[in-house]
Amino acid sequence: MGGDAGISVTVPAAFDFAQRFPDTHMLLVGLPDEVNQAVVSASGSFPGVSPDRYTIVAATEFVTMEDPVEVALRRKKDSSMRRAAQSVKDGRADACVSAGNTGAWMAISRYVLKTLDGIDRPAIATALPNQKGGTTTVLDLGANVDCTAEHLLQFAIMGTALAQVGNMDKNPSVGLLNIGEEVIKGSEIVKQAAELLRNSSLNFYGNVEGDDIFKGTVDVVVCDGFVGNVVLKSVEGLARMMASMVREEFKRNVFTMILGVIAMPVLNRFRRRVDNRQYNGAALLGLRGVVIKSHGSADILAFGYALQRARDAVVSGLLERTTMAIAQLTQSHDLTVPARSGDPE
Repeated sequence: MGGDAGISVTVPAAFDFAQRFPDTHMLLVGLPDEVNQAVVSASGSFPGVSPDRYTIVAATEFVTMEDPVEVALRRKKDSSMRRAAQSVKDGRADACVSAGNTGAWMAISRYVLKTLDGIDRPAIATALPNQKGGTTTVLDLGANVDCTAEHLLQFAIMGTALAQVGNMDKNPSVGLLNIGEEVIKGSEIVKQAAELLRNSSLNFYGNVEGDDIFKGTVDVVVCDGFVGNVVLKSVEGLARMMASMVREEFKRNVFTMILGVIAMPVLNRFRRRVDNRQYNGAALLGLRGVVIKSHGSADILAFGYALQRARDAVVSGLLERTTMAIAQLTQSHDLTVPARSGDPE
């Protein structure tokens, strides 16, 4: 039910995804009348998706983009988010995806699924393209605004585990995002985190700057959620601006249009490479289940990529392999986390 466009995007995207991946069964969680109406509309465009390919799971309420976290967690106990996360906990679903309120989705997922041993706070992670032709894993992208040095170390451990699984790299390099490469730069928390990372068994490269993400200087870049979210939104804005500038230039200049036709294959490859929609779908790492967060502004194509991320995570055994890697790394660092607070209900 979430996202800027709601089920007018998520349901058609789910049907398109189901048509492309016939081995996947969909649970469509939301207000049944509205979901049914969207299903009827989508069925006409995707006749290959029969009713046995999906199940509508009824919820009596949903979390809006404006709802505070406490409202979503404590008052809306039968929301579509809560039902979706619960379906993973109960083993009814292998993964869940939402384009809704990020803070609420994180809080509900954390409350329902709990965090892995050795991890205090989940983090949002995604892979961004770099000029080496690969990707750079970046976290946290907005789940945790205020972080301690120990939290940043935990993010590095989770990012390392994800990179090991995704890139089949046994020893991925880790960089700490800072305002400069020098050891003396950055806030006290960043300096403390750098010291923890230097004394860890992780492959710590050192401090990195924003452009290192796209240079591919390191495999994993760690930062707090405030900085990470600014980076992510800046990348999305830049990609949209570049696409708009190219379109406008083609319209204004006949010579440019001719050159554009000649160079179209190259331009199309470049466009696909920088299209932020194909990188939609960030993993909420550190939870006892596969949880994916889609951009709230995602269109049908972008939300389809988020669904594909979830499927890929299940097929590759991401949760099991990441859990094992995190356990090994946390044991080697003797990490302890604060005792979990009581039931927020």
